[in-house]
Amino acid sequence: MNIDLQKISIQKVEVSDVDEMILHRINYLTEMQGKRDNLTVEKLKAELQVYFQQGIENGNCIALMAKHNAITVSYGAIILHTVPGDFNCSSYLEGDILNMYTIPEARKQGISTLILKQLIAEAKLRGVTKLALHTSVAGEKLYRSAGFGNPEYPYLELVI
Repeated sequence: MNIDLQKISIQKVEVSDVDEMILHRINYLTEMQGKRDNLTVEKLKAELQVYFQQGIENGNCIALMAKHNAITVSYGAIILHTVPGDFNCSSYLEGDILNMYTIPEARKQGISTLILKQLIAEAKLRGVTKLALHTSVAGEKLYRSAGFGNPEYPYLELVI
């Protein structure tokens, strides 16, 4: 699929778009983690429906989609959360970027860059002080080119 970036339309995801966004997230997860049985997939879809619907309704989820010729080709989102502050500020608004996914036939044409730039601009407008994300090796170049670097503080993780 040859994409003309001038014909890309970036729109906010509304509650009515959540089902389609979930299908793209399932495709992303399948690429990253492998195919799962139908029961597992349907359970996740139901939980994501509630999660994203509530997040969009309460403003904690900023989600964008890119359309080309009426076809949704890419998604991206930020989940916002407030964390306790320090002596400089009593609390900080931070965001986690997730759901960055472009359909395979539209990759490497700059669509994710468009979405990421708009997500970052929206985060700045809302007063977000820090954005974080997990990335695949394939996605790392995109995020580093947008200014993402290694964490300022050591980052450790315990999966339980």
